[in-house]
Amino acid sequence: MPAIQSPAKVLVTGASGYVASWIVKVLLERGYSVRGTVRSASKGESLKNTFKDHGENFSYVLVEDMTIDGAYNDAVKGVDAIAHTASPVVLNARDPYDLINPAVSGTVNILKSAKQYGPTVKRVVITSSCATIFQPKKGNPPIYTEEDWNEVAVKEVETKGVDADQPQKYRASKVLAERSAWKWAEENKDVVVFDVTTILPSFVLGPILTEVASPSQLNASPQRFYDAVKTEKPADALTSFVASVVDVRDVALAHVRALEVEEAGGQRFIVTKTSFSWQLIYDTLQQDRKSYISYFVE
Repeated sequence: MPAIQSPAKVLVTGASGYVASWIVKVLLERGYSVRGTVRSASKGESLKNTFKDHGENFSYVLVEDMTIDGAYNDAVKGVDAIAHTASPVVLNARDPYDLINPAVSGTVNILKSAKQYGPTVKRVVITSSCATIFQPKKGNPPIYTEEDWNEVAVKEVETKGVDADQPQKYRASKVLAERSAWKWAEENKDVVVFDVTTILPSFVLGPILTEVASPSQLNASPQRFYDAVKTEKPADALTSFVASVVDVRDVALAHVRALEVEEAGGQRFIVTKTSFSWQLIYDTLQQDRKSYISYFVE
């Protein structure tokens, strides 16, 4: 598949999200035109203000519920590529399928809309997660590649249902959503003109690009970091739920390069940093824990 080049138009779903807003920024700075989907006009107007220096090169459309069949039909019209970052947020779901079903349907919906209403779309890059590959594995340290799949989380959800561990419910939703994309791509490869690529970031940290008035408005990853920093032993709290991190700006660039590079089609890409120090990050904030917000906002 030919790679896209600026000034192509790219649809970014969930454009007000933590990673998505950075993807929008990188695309605009590289000369692309961007259409973002948002769930409310207020989010869209906030983004227009954030990217006001780019004028008409940024626009937004409302997609209030990505799980509805046909939700993206209008959004995909006239775009050359799609970066699909939107993911339903269902925290602390008791029934794992309250988390899994929206994740799967949202992923499939963007592909179906691109097939039916996006004849100019050349590539769809989907934000997945390292949660789709991490599971107990032999080795010291264990080595993970794009060939790995987290079968443990899926099996636990299948066998334990509502009694499955909450993190495993989330991981299973990411596995099943990504697999649904690859399954759809294989079944439709002879009838669509675009291909699919997935990006698998580890725990994402870095500056917040969109407006944040208070900690309660933080996205999921920064919120977890913020909560950990407030504890008596933040380094312990941080390492209790994450083993590796990646800068949000690197994740955004990975998405954009996956849109641009021809050979990226049909591939999975792990995006992570191999070594880091929670202590160093914590020491940066130690003088004033309230400095967290300014730490993430450039």
